[in-house]
Amino acid sequence: MDITIHASFLPHNDPDAALAFYRDTLGFEVRDDVGYRGMRWITVGPADQPGTSIVLHPPAADPGITDDERRTIAEMMAKGTYAGILLATKDLDGTFERLQASDAAEVIQEPTEQPYGVRDCALRDPAGNLIRIQELR
Repeated sequence: MDITIHASFLPHNDPDAALAFYRDTLGFEVRDDVGYRGMRWITVGPADQPGTSIVLHPPAADPGITDDERRTIAEMMAKGTYAGILLATKDLDGTFERLQASDAAEVIQEPTEQPYGVRDCALRDPAGNLIRIQELR
């Protein structure tokens, strides 16, 4: 089989804040920005990886969920327990310094050597999504 990861989805509760974070802070390129009925889906990704994207989506857009489920999703997003993604970089310390200086993300963990063999840091994006950034070795 020849299978690749094409896109991953992360919710946002403020499209402008999400766009500023993923484009301006992380440096991802914007591949698409689609509005529909007052909501926005923003597709971003690393410029050197055109086949891999993150779709930032409004969590309330799914017609199959109930109002109670929407409230639960909003509560989980506020606590940072709803969604997350693992990114990687060759320069974890430099990346962390730039992220910390930007004030665009909530730092959860500074770069740390983990007992399971990786060195990484953790932060939350403006919507509360957990982002772990692992050092490539």
